[in-house]
Amino acid sequence: MALQVWKCLALSCPKQQNPRLSSLAPPPTCFFRLSKRSLNLSVLALICNGLLTNWSKADGDVLERYTDSKEGFTLLVPSSFTKVEKAGATVLFEQGSNNVGVVVSPVRLSSLSEFGSPEFVVDKLIQAEKRKESTKDAEVVGVAKRSGQGGLQVYEFEYKVDSTRGGMKRIFSAAFVASKKLYLLNIAHSDKPESPLDPEARRMLEQVLHSFDSAPQT
Repeated sequence: MALQVWKCLALSCPKQQNPRLSSLAPPPTCFFRLSKRSLNLSVLALICNGLLTNWSKADGDVLERYTDSKEGFTLLVPSSFTKVEKAGATVLFEQGSNNVGVVVSPVRLSSLSEFGSPEFVVDKLIQAEKRKESTKDAEVVGVAKRSGQGGLQVYEFEYKVDSTRGGMKRIFSAAFVASKKLYLLNIAHSDKPESPLDPEARRMLEQVLHSFDSAPQT
């Protein structure tokens, strides 16, 4: 079940605030706000649930720049990952059961500032995860905001899901709006108690997360 969580973000729920969130480590600071009406929190499952499990960094693995000039985004991808075709994904890279995926969808909004609060979005996302039969638990780890190309607002968040289909998983996602399109990045990694996410792998995952941005115009 590959890309399936980011697509159903609140069609009409009122904004709410949840003061419990912490910011992600290396990047910027600030808390994040995502959708009100046009996003589909299903895109938010879209990337998260399936794309995952163990990632052991391969020897000599380096980050390489991938740019989609047509869709207008860019990011770094580990050299050991291979680009594959997948329905619903604008682009998907795999290394075994680990994945880095991007989905681009049209929206009516012009910027992320038109979305609801970060607390509202994260609450809706976690609620959607918990409604799945396979989910045993879901918990937000952190949320952050940074500036992208030309001052573009980019929101990032991290959470973990424990499910009957893959055990404990760590999810890193980022989102921005540009040219009336919503851009969503999802990267995932197994984070089981017996084989937790190690610091080196985490650093590389975060570099991928923070590299996601609008492609420079030429």
